[in-house]
Amino acid sequence: MRLSSSSLLRVLGPGLAATTICLGLAACDAGDSGALNVVVIGQVPPAIASQPFSGGSPLSVAAGLVRGATAQGLVGLDQEGRVIPALANRWIITADGQHYIFRLADGTWADGSPLTGESVRNALRQALDAQANTPLGLDLAGIIDVRAMAGRVVEIRLSAPMPDFLQLLAQPELGLTHHGKGAGPMALSRRGDLAVLAAIPPEKHGLAPVDGWADSTRPLHLRASTGADALDAMATGQADVVLGGTFVDLPRTHRSAVGKSEIKVDPVAGLFGLLVRHDTGLLATPQMREAIAMAIDREALAWELGAPGWTVSTRVVSPAMEGDAGLVGERWQDMDADSRVILAARRVSMWSAGNSVPPVVRLGLPAGPGADIVFARLHRDLAAIGVDLQRAGRPDDADLALIDSVARYPHVAWFLGALSCRAASAACSPTADALAARARRAPDAAGANLLRAQAETVLTQNNGFIPLGPPIRWSLVNREASGFSVNRLGVHPLMALAMRIKS
Repeated sequence: MRLSSSSLLRVLGPGLAATTICLGLAACDAGDSGALNVVVIGQVPPAIASQPFSGGSPLSVAAGLVRGATAQGLVGLDQEGRVIPALANRWIITADGQHYIFRLADGTWADGSPLTGESVRNALRQALDAQANTPLGLDLAGIIDVRAMAGRVVEIRLSAPMPDFLQLLAQPELGLTHHGKGAGPMALSRRGDLAVLAAIPPEKHGLAPVDGWADSTRPLHLRASTGADALDAMATGQADVVLGGTFVDLPRTHRSAVGKSEIKVDPVAGLFGLLVRHDTGLLATPQMREAIAMAIDREALAWELGAPGWTVSTRVVSPAMEGDAGLVGERWQDMDADSRVILAARRVSMWSAGNSVPPVVRLGLPAGPGADIVFARLHRDLAAIGVDLQRAGRPDDADLALIDSVARYPHVAWFLGALSCRAASAACSPTADALAARARRAPDAAGANLLRAQAETVLTQNNGFIPLGPPIRWSLVNREASGFSVNRLGVHPLMALAMRIKS
């Protein structure tokens, strides 16, 4: 199913509802054919996404953007984080929620071979195998079979219903390749340090997302950069969009001149806090780890970071997630801040009396002004309870590491997987993992939600992860731009940014 122009706004979202819209970042007139300049904060060259993904660490922001544009999966995400057609143009879900049947688009792979059920099945199995032993692989563990059916039909069978399954299939790691190449709809080339992305003409393989898409787009010039250089590029007009902003570089936006751009903050959920890497010494017991958690002044941290709309939390799971049974609340609500500090200091004093080593904790942080603010705040807070917080020189030296990860889908299950023993800290909980596994097999949603609440309670009491609040994600976008929408997943597909609609 190739979408007609009448279907275009439904797919790309209400942010494109103007009669005449340019998804580049300057006014679009009849003669405008300039490239859109996109800078992604990060150190990984975006061209890495042109290579088959081999699993392990998640893709960088830049690599994920490029892979999403050059190697579609069965489905994709639009600029508002909604699931849209990609290699599959339609699908049905059986009543039991355990069978997903996809009808593939009529087109070819990059090498000209036909897009068939068998070739897509093989590509999907390869992508799934690459995610073994990763958090995403744990999310996808409910897949029990992938079958090629007649013609251009693929069926995926699940062991139990997965309400967010389509959102998982839309992840860039599940972009499908055939003989090492994706099916577009954009092609990647290099020009110095730039990744140049341009629409593949529909006559090449017929997989454009909408009718006339290739004729309605502009090229994208994308490069990865440090936060400081990205802001300089925006201020001097060398960038039209800056993506991938986190807490690390947020303070730079408070004091930088960025021309006509606006800061856009995505209301994402996920993990932002301290993960226990070494459960020894002061961090050997849940009670002492709780002392660290109680001492942190989260409200002061929010004020010092200056994050617009950022709401701190003491919960392992971000509030208001799907699958939340409402049985777990914020911690220590019956204690004021001073009482928490007094209790935490008493625990540290008792620990010091029974140990010959000083109460020192080493914290792993990235480099950048936001990280400096976090360290300074936490250093003051822990000093108040008698703990010497030091900045780790190497990641392997860290007792605690700051984790900053956006939830791939807004469900309690994602948090339990991200903090599982397969994926997370030295102080993980096999008991919580067992409860989460039972939840995945539960026959009804109410029972599954109850088990997940029990798993969250166990993780909370274990204190292997010390939450601060949700992740902070921001972008800079020229005020004249369209085609960009903040969303709860923090996704900003390059295809939407490249699209240009004219009256």
